[in-house]
Amino acid sequence: MIGYYIHHQGRGHLTRAASIAAHLSSDVTALTSADSVALHDFDDHVQLQLDNDEAHRLNPTANGALHWAPIHEPGLRSRMARVADWIATTCPEAVVVDVSIEIATFVRLMGVPVIVLAMPGDRTDAAHQLAYRLADHIIAAWPQEVYDPHWLHPYADKTTYVGGISRFDGRACSSQSVGNPATPRVVVLSGAGGSAVSDADVQAAAAQHDSFHWKGLGLPGGTWVSDPWPDICASDVVVSHAGQNAIADISIAGKPAIVIAQKRPFGEQTATADALSMHNLAVTLPGWPALDAWPELISEAQALDCGGWTLWQSSGAAARAARVIESVAKRHLDR
Repeated sequence: MIGYYIHHQGRGHLTRAASIAAHLSSDVTALTSADSVALHDFDDHVQLQLDNDEAHRLNPTANGALHWAPIHEPGLRSRMARVADWIATTCPEAVVVDVSIEIATFVRLMGVPVIVLAMPGDRTDAAHQLAYRLADHIIAAWPQEVYDPHWLHPYADKTTYVGGISRFDGRACSSQSVGNPATPRVVVLSGAGGSAVSDADVQAAAAQHDSFHWKGLGLPGGTWVSDPWPDICASDVVVSHAGQNAIADISIAGKPAIVIAQKRPFGEQTATADALSMHNLAVTLPGWPALDAWPELISEAQALDCGGWTLWQSSGAAARAARVIESVAKRHLDR
């Protein structure tokens, strides 16, 4: 049995977990406080409690050693007790953590091998470094050739860069763009983790630039789309945030992209956008541009060599991550 802890924020961690779980030969139990787990993606599911809205927020970082461990927090206490009970009952071969410094530390203290998913950005703080030190292995879901953060260098012997993990890997683009130069199709993607770009922004761009066909997917004020793949495939240019799943999806489709980094802790999306820009994989911006800038930005994106997306190494990435997990589990069982 493999345990897989999934952070509740947004849908990206859950989507990535499901993509990897599909390639694991062992049974997989999802441990999460997210309320949107698709049980058919996993063999079992342990529901964890969220924090109490009325809870005290006393010393949440444990004097800078951790990220979230407030004193007398009932939600935290319940989560850890539930995880401990599951480990004691199930005796998992290993646990994958995506992501939580506290869960990774707690699981390892219970004597279980831990595989940690790394995240882009500045992860030099004490808490992240603790998780990377204690991890039996680290998986980075991007290519090292494109983004090679210095803070992972001390753990090079136990880090595998698998490439971008997309749930659409292997799925054909059945709605390819007709490539009509008169009306290029611009698809604007948003993630569930929050966005500074709204449906109103897209509507304003469409009103001023009707020579383009605009469509927003999952934007605040708009409609959530559970399967954006047909629209991505039908697009001529994708405008997206710099979340890891979104970038992997765009790379699998091989589409020209304008990437707008959203504000995230530790500069996560900014780091990804900077790496994309450095290797000419996408046009990148720090925020939604002025309306009159769109024609030039779209032309710049269309001029990119979309064959460069192979550098993101998204093909087969989930399967490579699964092999790493199974290798760690087997290594410890064989001892």
